[in-house]
Amino acid sequence: MLSLDGAWTLFYRLENGNTSWSQIPAQVPGNVELDLQRAGVVPDPFFGENVYLFRKFEFYEWRLEREFTLTEDMEGQRISLTLEGVNTYADIAINGICVGSCDNMLIAHTFDVTEAVAHGKPNRIVVAIRSAANVARRQPYAVALSGGEHTDEFVWQRKPPHSFGWDIMPRFPSAGLWRGVHLDAVPDTRITQAYYATLSAAEARAELVFKYRFTTDALMLDGFAIRVSGDGFCAEQPALFVSGEGRILIDNPRLWWPRGYGDASLYTVKMELLRDGVAVDTREDTIGIRRIEIDHVMKAGDEGEFLIRVNGVRILAKGSNWVPLDAMHSRDAARYERALSLFAEMGCNIVRCWGGNVYEDHAFFDLCDRYGLLVWQDFAMACAVYPQDDAFYRMIEAEAEAVITKLRNHPSILLWAGDNEVDETYVGKRFATEENRYNAITREVLPRCVRTHDPYRKFLPSSPYIPAGSLRYDVPEQHNWGARAYFKDDFYKHTKAHFISECGYHGCPSPESLAKFLPRDKLWPYTNSAWDTHNTDNLMNVPRSYNRNRLMADQVAILLGEAPRDLETFSLFSQFSQAEAKKFFVERTRILKWRRTGIIWWNMLDGWPQISDAIVDYYFVKKLAFTWLQRVHTPVCLMMDELRDWEHDVVLSNDSREDAPVDWRVEDGETGALLLAGQTRVKANENAVTGSIRELAGTQKLYLLRWSVGGKHYANHYISGFPPFDSEKVLQWIHNIRALSMEA
Repeated sequence: MLSLDGAWTLFYRLENGNTSWSQIPAQVPGNVELDLQRAGVVPDPFFGENVYLFRKFEFYEWRLEREFTLTEDMEGQRISLTLEGVNTYADIAINGICVGSCDNMLIAHTFDVTEAVAHGKPNRIVVAIRSAANVARRQPYAVALSGGEHTDEFVWQRKPPHSFGWDIMPRFPSAGLWRGVHLDAVPDTRITQAYYATLSAAEARAELVFKYRFTTDALMLDGFAIRVSGDGFCAEQPALFVSGEGRILIDNPRLWWPRGYGDASLYTVKMELLRDGVAVDTREDTIGIRRIEIDHVMKAGDEGEFLIRVNGVRILAKGSNWVPLDAMHSRDAARYERALSLFAEMGCNIVRCWGGNVYEDHAFFDLCDRYGLLVWQDFAMACAVYPQDDAFYRMIEAEAEAVITKLRNHPSILLWAGDNEVDETYVGKRFATEENRYNAITREVLPRCVRTHDPYRKFLPSSPYIPAGSLRYDVPEQHNWGARAYFKDDFYKHTKAHFISECGYHGCPSPESLAKFLPRDKLWPYTNSAWDTHNTDNLMNVPRSYNRNRLMADQVAILLGEAPRDLETFSLFSQFSQAEAKKFFVERTRILKWRRTGIIWWNMLDGWPQISDAIVDYYFVKKLAFTWLQRVHTPVCLMMDELRDWEHDVVLSNDSREDAPVDWRVEDGETGALLLAGQTRVKANENAVTGSIRELAGTQKLYLLRWSVGGKHYANHYISGFPPFDSEKVLQWIHNIRALSMEA
């Protein structure tokens, strides 16, 4: 492989403006905004209100150029050019010869460039990128089409929806080569596909199926064979045709388990294409042996179900939504490891890749495989009514095929979901008939892709999936947002969801983080345009029905009676409000197991500096909620239930495959007095009520909970009573809870 990453030259001008080209250095992978910033043309796009300075560049055209020389070993071979990520509408030329065009930012594009390249001398590559805004405005917009956040243009563009402005991301439609570019020598005989799936998985034996595809210039298909081998197994069979399949039985397999339920064991599997006994091509994949089933019963209320089983064991899913790592996606790869280590540190066992984002690269899924993180993967559509015509269907089908065939061997992938909240968008539109809610993309195109290219995985049409005849909140899997009022109000306490795949609550970043992206004169109070810009409301758009900063302040005011009037106290109490809310959401899920089977809260990490629901800000500074949630994600957790008939039940939850003998105690959080203690053996994957504490309704009190399992010590807390709470008392509680955290 010959990488073309590194230094390029960028030319840019207003498209169709008949002006001269400006020229600056560029980096690949990159984004034009970052190139412009490095060259001093524009200021930091993330600071203050600078995002609005970039609107004009949406109507520019761009040319990226560089020279390269082929390596000697490429002489006499077919050469392919792969652009892993092009944003978005581009024509590619080498030595003045057009070798291909792109119209989808979300997938790689590969072209045969054998006839265009020259050996032994420099070659010049030019990537000419057209204005995506100008391409989009030439598309037909039927009246039924609708884009989220008042941005209809994104429904026709295969960019991540968030890049047009979202409530969690700024508007940067952008341009550039955001992933790598490379040239490869392509052998005439080679493996083109290798697919592995687990048919059955038990401690004693597992059965795998493998499927292969290869291509060759051989005149006859004689003498070919396929050999598949890994640690402890090997299978070889004749390959009488260019496609086929086989089965492998593995005794005493090392099974792959979600985090907390066992080791995330992995196998390196080698597939060899043999000809007359000699390997002519080899491919290696990392796989996990596990069998995933999802019990999905589409009925309302208690009759419904959304339950994950891995290797026959029920899994209580606890994790976070994965939103864009960076508004400038060329920087994603550098943030993968640090971001996913937060999930491992938290004790998450699931991550949901939200449909407003790009598709992450192998490095992301490799880490999820290793950490034991189940990946709920949305296709890249969100909160919109998309085109319903054959041309768009073909575009989506090609995209889905590319994504599925690239990623499907990763054991971490739980399911493919058609989109984020498109079903919900249709319901909200209140179209006249059920037929007008029919979305062929997720009812025909995508399920066909999944069953064709990854037939052993579940496809979920939408998240949440709302079939004909259902209402927004009577389906088993739900996004529980509501009015975002008090986190213990009826909406949150009495949700009928079995599985909550979105649920969030605001938390203000620290003053130190705010000072990195807000001008000094706009740090406080929060009622100004700079805060609104990072709210994120794009001020060019129609305003949202509510202001998120005001909502955050009101959430603090609910707890304290009024919102603090200085930034430092406001930030602290806002983080406390968020931490208590998200802890409550997870605890309710655990206490109600198996009536409730999982929660994927919103969200772990910001993709740009902002005020949001994230519990870790863009600079990787943790908010209070990180520690609060980390404690209630432990496989064995001690919690207190809400008051019922004068008493709070004390509940031990065991989310693991082994019985757990637990020493536990509950103390008064202010005096340290022992209120309840005991020793309980809680069964594997079950809950146990260990006792109860009598209390008068409305009593405001902090309880500290401690327990030990296998010589390791853990801690949690519970706050009883109704708001408002005294701010001085809350400050003392925060101090005591933090000290408890350090002890644990």
